[in-house]
Amino acid sequence: MRKTLSFTAFGVGLSLIAGCGTSVTPATPSNNASTAVTVSNCGRDVTVGSAPRAAVGLSPSQTELLLRLGLAGSLVGQAQTATAPLPEDVAGQAAAIPVLSESGPPSREKLLSVKPDFVFSPTTYEFTAEKGFASLEQLRQSNVAAYVAAGGCAERRMNGTVEDLFTDLENLGRIFAVPDKAKALVDQGRADLSTVDKAIADRPKPTVAQVFLEGTTVTAIGAGIEYDIIRRAGGNNVFSPKDPQFAKFFAAQITPEALAAKNPDAIVFAVNGPAQKQASIDYLTRTFPAMTAVREQRLIAIDAADTYPGTLGNISVVREIAQRLHADAFTR
Repeated sequence: MRKTLSFTAFGVGLSLIAGCGTSVTPATPSNNASTAVTVSNCGRDVTVGSAPRAAVGLSPSQTELLLRLGLAGSLVGQAQTATAPLPEDVAGQAAAIPVLSESGPPSREKLLSVKPDFVFSPTTYEFTAEKGFASLEQLRQSNVAAYVAAGGCAERRMNGTVEDLFTDLENLGRIFAVPDKAKALVDQGRADLSTVDKAIADRPKPTVAQVFLEGTTVTAIGAGIEYDIIRRAGGNNVFSPKDPQFAKFFAAQITPEALAAKNPDAIVFAVNGPAQKQASIDYLTRTFPAMTAVREQRLIAIDAADTYPGTLGNISVVREIAQRLHADAFTR
């Protein structure tokens, strides 16, 4: 389980909104126009003159993607390392990569100290200048190309989907000149989703509430990639982008009474580690003993970091939830 991922870092801090959608000029390409690549990202163009050789993953999920693309030798930094352990099969590749920060994004000075030419981030929160992070404009001035996971862009944060990951992989494949490796990951991801689709086809969809719990504070998720994850897993969300509280943001604090009134068949809740998982189960069991999800013991804990935009966890967590919602569909 992830260790210290806060809900703000998870992508719902209001500062995220203010930091999103900044329009900038792309990083200056080299003179070798034949190898220059331009991709569209968050309503702007990102251009590299050649494959980056000094990249930074601004969260473990982004570092993992770069490692799985075979780019360990091109990484000069990794960040927010305490928020999520890298999978064991790639962790060794990151052992020698400098750690720029542990529990939050690195400061502008720390990030620029490793002289990156490319940074990859899950959201634009990591570029909030007011918090001391390097802004997109400051990176542009330093000739550093910055790429934000497609689902973390301002214009996609409310309606992002699991398949936004494939856009990221295809773009990274072009940027780093590793299209075959990117295609292999895309093909595997599509195959994994197809397996779930076939397993749960034509099955009744149980109602699902997706929440994040901090003590007795209940935050409901009603839009974005998180919403699409439940849909792909064969659940019927009790909260929706059509609800007024999600008109402008994909998460909203609700009262326990509002959750009780929905009486979902299952509750999916994101956690940062075993302690929060148990605390969340204890709270739900104590507070909602008559709720269907509690009575039928369908309290489904997932890693908060698996809902980050631009992570392979977006795919694996679909199957994880589907197996709990439709257990008999995966036993044949």
